[in-house]
Amino acid sequence: MAASDLLARAEDRLIEISVTLTDDAAVRELNRDWREKDKPTNVLSFPAESIDPEDPETIDEVLDMLPAEAPLMLGDVIVAAETVKAEAAAQGKVPRAHLMHLIAHGLLHLLGHDHVDDDQAEQMEAVEIRCLAGFGIQDPYAEIEGAPDAD
Repeated sequence: MAASDLLARAEDRLIEISVTLTDDAAVRELNRDWREKDKPTNVLSFPAESIDPEDPETIDEVLDMLPAEAPLMLGDVIVAAETVKAEAAAQGKVPRAHLMHLIAHGLLHLLGHDHVDDDQAEQMEAVEIRCLAGFGIQDPYAEIEGAPDAD
């Protein structure tokens, strides 16, 4: 798997990501400019251009160019604060937990995960659930008792 390749090659090196919490208008603009979707979304991920988690050679090339003490920059995770609050309210979730879920989701994209088909989505969701459990956050995909219907 791409994520384990990247992490194994990085060994003891610090890994860095940028997380930006912004408004829906800014996320809509980024979504339009980079994905040709003229609407806000909850989270966007932009991998660092110099590394391709699917290609072990590019990982090694980047690590070889960096000083040993320099962190490996994976990329940027951009989160739409207004959308996070609205989704959390609509789904009966704690906003902070939903925010953590979306940051984890974005990070997994930077590590090479995707959800373009059902199998990939299941694998990615399983990793998200395990990661969030480590922070004491319940399964974000579980039905929440008393939450409004998601029609």
